Amino acid sequence: MTDQPTVRHSPRATQTPTPVFTPVAAAASCVGFVLIGVLQALYGPAVPALREGFGLSPSAAGLALSAHFGGGVTGVLLFDRFHGRIGNRRILAASHLLMAVGAGGFALAPNWPTALAAALLAGLGFGGIDYGLNQLFAVGFGHRSAAMLNILNAHFGIGAILGPALIGAAGAEHYPTVFLAFALANLPLLLCLKGVRDKAPQPDGAAITATPAGPTPRTRSLVSVLAVFVALYVLHVGIEAGVGGWEPTHLEAVGHGAGVAATATSVYWLMMTIGRFLVAPLALRFPAPAVITVSCSGMTACLLLAAVPDLAPYAYAGVGLFIAPIFPTGLLWLHRAAPGAGGAGALVIAASMVGGVAAGPSLGKVIEWSGTRAVPLLLAAVSAVCLAATLWLVRVTRAAGTDTGTGADIGAGTGPVPGR
Repeated sequence: MTDQPTVRHSPRATQTPTPVFTPVAAAASCVGFVLIGVLQALYGPAVPALREGFGLSPSAAGLALSAHFGGGVTGVLLFDRFHGRIGNRRILAASHLLMAVGAGGFALAPNWPTALAAALLAGLGFGGIDYGLNQLFAVGFGHRSAAMLNILNAHFGIGAILGPALIGAAGAEHYPTVFLAFALANLPLLLCLKGVRDKAPQPDGAAITATPAGPTPRTRSLVSVLAVFVALYVLHVGIEAGVGGWEPTHLEAVGHGAGVAATATSVYWLMMTIGRFLVAPLALRFPAPAVITVSCSGMTACLLLAAVPDLAPYAYAGVGLFIAPIFPTGLLWLHRAAPGAGGAGALVIAASMVGGVAAGPSLGKVIEWSGTRAVPLLLAAVSAVCLAATLWLVRVTRAAGTDTGTGADIGAGTGPVPGR
């Protein structure tokens, strides 16, 4: 009698994996990113009213945004630590509630210390939503994950444009009303969380990279890769914040009117948002390293062109277009380059928030020494470092066999990808 092998079909192999998002939940997630974009952009336009209402100096009023980012960093790290234990729905719900309660508390705060505590609380929710939705979008759409990450982050840009417009329409003195309306807008999204898969797909080491049989970076090389990714994120977010903060000053210094300077800055943010929508289909065709290499090259070239006064407004718009794909597309590349580094995404996103906070004062100190006209050249130098970091990562990850393929290589069953 000949023994015949018994073939057993694993349920995992024969069943279609449960989608991470229903269509309604995916749409609600994009709305959530609009809201976190709005929140981040509300503090700056409210500064005049905050100074008058609480009797603050400019630096003291600026602490609101610092408290927000401090809470954001903490929220990223807490989500990374606890989402696997308590489930995605609960931690996303907690993040929305924290952001709503914090924004409402900021609107109603009777004194400045209470307002800062509320901004910190809102930042906690901001960080949880920012990191959590990026992580889930990175695994939730199979071959479309790269495109969907860019679309998700484009909605953040929509919110960042909308926030100042809301304060402008209502008047800075009515900022409490805007913050309260924002807080209430978070609550309906809680009803959509039932469409989010509670447990993200678990890592599958055999499916993480495009070349599963290829070599894996040694521990020392892995640390170096993570360090360079952190540097890339800190520096490119510093450029993003630096252009947004210093573009108007530079344009006025080289002879453009205040109206032109303000409009050009708005166009810069608009181009960043448009760029993420435009790159979504490209992310399905080209690998992440190629997209980011082109982005860093174009960003550097545009910053150099911004040193020419007549070209500066248009060049800054180009910076917004080229910088747009780096943040979301880099997250997928990070996953392939360091598949075994748990918490790597939380590290780079937290570092990027620190970069955004540090960019203003750091660049300001250098500008005090070099003059306002040097702004684009200073930022171009930082951008050149980003390009060098990208080229180094391309070489190292290619040698390790981890940078090939497009977003199609990351399927819904390959495990959670760290993200913003």
